Amino acid sequence: MEKLSIGQMAKMNQITIQALRLYDEVDILKPIEVNEETGYRYYDIRQSAQLDMIQYMKATGMTLKEIKQVFDDHDLIKLNQVLHKHLKQVDASIEELYMQKKAVKRMIDSYNRYLKSPPDGTITLEYIEERQIYSSAMDINFYEYGIEVYENILKNLKKDMVKQGISEVYYYNAGTTIFKQDFISQKYYSNEIFVFVDADCRSPYLQLLPASMYACMYCDDFDKEKEYIKLLYEYIKEKNWQICGDYICEVLTELPITHTNKREMFLRLQVPIQFVKK
Repeated sequence: MEKLSIGQMAKMNQITIQALRLYDEVDILKPIEVNEETGYRYYDIRQSAQLDMIQYMKATGMTLKEIKQVFDDHDLIKLNQVLHKHLKQVDASIEELYMQKKAVKRMIDSYNRYLKSPPDGTITLEYIEERQIYSSAMDINFYEYGIEVYENILKNLKKDMVKQGISEVYYYNAGTTIFKQDFISQKYYSNEIFVFVDADCRSPYLQLLPASMYACMYCDDFDKEKEYIKLLYEYIKEKNWQICGDYICEVLTELPITHTNKREMFLRLQVPIQFVKK
């Protein structure tokens, strides 16, 4: 039998000498011989098989303590149970990373829209695809209060989302609605707040906003919305467009750089319209 030094064993198996020393200390891979005078460790090349198994088990997420337990018990049933446990943990980690990726992408998309949006006060006509929302009812008229109450409304929305199993990744860029008849009557009344969710979000509490042409107006201040609602309504009437759905105030982005003590938002006010054919 050819003895391998710890350095040779480490190099052959593409691991560090420190790792081999650690495996010796925790008693999962001991050298076949330790020189009493020098303390040098020596290994048998056939131990590479066990070292491969240790490395593979580590790659599954098993701890050295769990690996030692498997080696000590010689119980494949326990090993199978441990592996199933780690499979669930891996699936949970994948799901968490997937949602984290979604959150990052939503922020990137949000800031890209902001950077490419027209300036405050601009009115546009836009085709907007079908969107899915999760909405939550409020027990007050949103428009009778200021930004302080809005903050409380947002916190209640977040609690409601968690209660209904809607991921917090969607707790971003909330919006409000005014029902069609109230908008036409220029009645500033809203008791519903919503967030946009992705098409693959599954919940019985979701609603669809249909694809449509929308008359839109861009707004850079929460406190300007009521004034801009009136301007947008007057513009629609001037163009002789037919209002065919509810008014939506969508927060396109929230700005992380603020010069005030309030939430700074860039809004897109939007009303679905149809053209009146002559």
